[in-house]
Amino acid sequence: MGFARACSVALVGVEGVVVEVQADLEPGVAAFTLVGLPDKSLVESRDRVRAAVVNSGAEWPQKKLTVGLSPASVPKSGSGFDLAVASAVLGAAERIDPAMIADVVMIGELGLDGRVRPVRGVLPAVLAAAEAGYEQVVVPEQTAGEAALVPGISVLGVRSLRQLIAVLCDEPVPEEPADGQGRPDAMLAGLMIPGTGLGTGLAPAAARGDGHRPDLADVAGQLRPRQALEVAAAGGHHLLLSGPPGAGKTMLAERLSAVLPLLTRQESLEVTAVHSVAGILPPGEPLVSRAPYCAPHHSATMQSLVGGGNGIPRPGAVSLAHRGVLFLDEAPEFSGKALDALRQPLESGHVVVARAAGVVRLPARFLMVLAANPCPCGRHTLTGAGCECPPSVVRRYQARLSGPLLDRVDLRVEVEPVDRADLLGQGGRGESTEVVAARVRDARARAAERLAGTPWTTNSEVPGHELRTRLLVAPGALAAAERDLERGILTARGLDRVLRVAWTVADLRAADRPDASDVAVALELRTGIQRGVPMGAGER
Repeated sequence: MGFARACSVALVGVEGVVVEVQADLEPGVAAFTLVGLPDKSLVESRDRVRAAVVNSGAEWPQKKLTVGLSPASVPKSGSGFDLAVASAVLGAAERIDPAMIADVVMIGELGLDGRVRPVRGVLPAVLAAAEAGYEQVVVPEQTAGEAALVPGISVLGVRSLRQLIAVLCDEPVPEEPADGQGRPDAMLAGLMIPGTGLGTGLAPAAARGDGHRPDLADVAGQLRPRQALEVAAAGGHHLLLSGPPGAGKTMLAERLSAVLPLLTRQESLEVTAVHSVAGILPPGEPLVSRAPYCAPHHSATMQSLVGGGNGIPRPGAVSLAHRGVLFLDEAPEFSGKALDALRQPLESGHVVVARAAGVVRLPARFLMVLAANPCPCGRHTLTGAGCECPPSVVRRYQARLSGPLLDRVDLRVEVEPVDRADLLGQGGRGESTEVVAARVRDARARAAERLAGTPWTTNSEVPGHELRTRLLVAPGALAAAERDLERGILTARGLDRVLRVAWTVADLRAADRPDASDVAVALELRTGIQRGVPMGAGER
């Protein structure tokens, strides 16, 4: 009897479970049995592995073969187990030394000719292997850079099963010829899900393909919305832009991700893991360093926003926008069920999706930007524009954004139509993205220094209890906010969010703590009621 084992990783959402792949050979009628809750694509690995082993020059054992995936209670999906199954079978057949593969994690799909094809989710799989104590992984050559991002792991990238056998047996490694030049690499097809990528709103429209990056200087006028955008970026506050069509709401939202600071190493790993599982990680870019931008269409379903799908839930738009910007253009046109599903991730920074196949916890700490028209025709707030929407239609349209959802939005700004002077450049160009981003970086650095030793890094993450007990504002600064709370203009959650915005405004002007004017600016940004204070960072 021959027995060997190798290891692979089963992904549940963006978390991984190390799976032991065991192969057992016994005398009897030649058969191949695969057990351990495999899905359809994994069951088909029996034919892929057999053909790959034979076409790689190894002999297929003519015995009763049983391959078990342990723990058997964990559902397993995908074709990334092929390499581990083939190695375990060859180890049981004594083609390779079973001791050489016992503690090696192998991830990759096998082609019928023995080539090793890349699969999605390599980074979270290798992270799970490292957390479980494994030190060696074998991955497809195309994803070796992604796996190498995990510290303390020895990564071997292979192009074919023949090369892996040669390495394990200490034989000369054969050269595998590359595919013909002048056409797309078919080996990279497994990394991208058809229908995903830039076309689904994962990058600002102006940054797609032509090399031009959106700049805040392109926005004509709109001083107050620009300042609100800066506050949102500095503190991670959610933003609502309301105004007539053509005022520049989408332009402002598309330029927000460029204002955000570059991701830290830990944040980059989190974002890259989600994008790798979702199949939108661009080939050749193993690490996402910039804040992502996701703008789903208003016809998106609840499952596409928060995650879901058949079997194990997949990441939705809120997870694809993790550590970045989620822009919902024409927000009232989204279904009420989809919008209300955003309440939990807005508060907790993650989303828990429960399905019959399992419960998945997905990261979802994003900065939400809503854009809305005042009425279905968009001309309700314009004088003499001829809005014919009845008052009942206007109320019903505006009520599509529910009160509990808007209560979680820190900044609410009216975007006025652009006048002729600003549009023709007579008022001068506004500040560029580079200038605003520098102030945002400084403000975030002050917040991070103040919050050192806590689990929070931005003002929007600080709980209300900490704001009211440990991070105290100047004496008497909250008088106006307390009056609004007593009048019912603010809720208890709203008061906490006003405090968070006030701290961000103070950080932008390099103050030690917020004063009454900072709280007034925060109240004006939240309620829309003019408080008679300038909003610029240096205009006190």
